[in-house]
This record gives sequence, structure tokens and C-alpha cells, in this order.
Amino acid sequence: MKLQGHNPEDIGQAAVTKPDKPNVRFPPPLVYLAAILIGAAFDKFVPMHIFPAGLTGWLGGSLLLLALTLSGWSFREFKKAKTTIRPDRPVSVLVTTGPFRFSRNPMYLALSMLQLGVGIWMNSVWVVVFLMPVIALIRWRVIAPEELYLIGKFGQVYLDYQAKVRRWL
Repeated sequence: MKLQGHNPEDIGQAAVTKPDKPNVRFPPPLVYLAAILIGAAFDKFVPMHIFPAGLTGWLGGSLLLLALTLSGWSFREFKKAKTTIRPDRPVSVLVTTGPFRFSRNPMYLALSMLQLGVGIWMNSVWVVVFLMPVIALIRWRVIAPEELYLIGKFGQVYLDYQAKVRRWL
């Protein structure tokens, strides 16, 4: 049966076409925030320190400043490219400028540095320890689906970018 004005091959193709969005189901900043809050709660009941008190302020503060700088730089590149920063929304262009020349995921790197900086600033082993499962969760439940989406959307251009630029650093 042929539908009026439609090619049957086009209809079949449309049925298998994936929606134009990554398969990311939760906002990554909330994962980092939850880990910081859970680590702080653990620290309240079972305090464990990392460094001598005199070292935590400037080292943690330096990491926080570095994280905020990297995050701001990344935001600026997304804004210049006129594409979304949200990992659950479709992108219009592949951003490869600014910090994206050195890391495919500078925003997640900045969030990781932020959590590490908070943990050191608070002198909390727990906040730092909870960074490990957060990185694993982000890697497998956010970055992996994003990469598949970007390969599907940009094809060889993204594969070439992937071969040239590391995932984290």
C-alpha cells in the first residue's frame, strides 16, 4: 500500500531514525552536589582529615578558582557557538575551541575539580572519596551516551576530534 505523497522507503527510514538528543537522564551538576552533601554528612559523624589545617584553605581555594575559571571559559565557548550547554538537549554544533582543544569534557573536569577543591577546603576525606564513584557514574551514564550521540550527529568529524583530544586531560 502506497500512501499518497509519501515514498514508502522514506516512511521506513523515519521509523528507525533516533530522536535528536543524547540519552542523558539527569543533570550532572546535581550528581556532584549530592556527593558533596553526602560527603559533608559523613564528615559530620565520622570526621577524617586530609591535610594539615594550614594547607587546606589555599589549596582548596586554588582548585575552586581553577574550576570556576575552566567552567566560565567552557560556558563562553558554548555561548559563542550558539549551542546548548545542557547534556540532555540536542546540540547544533560541535564545540572544539577554547578548553575543548585540550579536553572533550572540560565542564565535567571543572565539576570534578570543584568537588575536590571543596573536599580539600573542608578538609574532608569523605567529600574527596565520593568523587571516585561520581566520576565513574558521569563517565558511564553521561559521557558514554553523549559520545554515542555526537558520533551519530557529527560522524567522522567527531571521531577525528575524539582521536585528537583526550576525554578528560
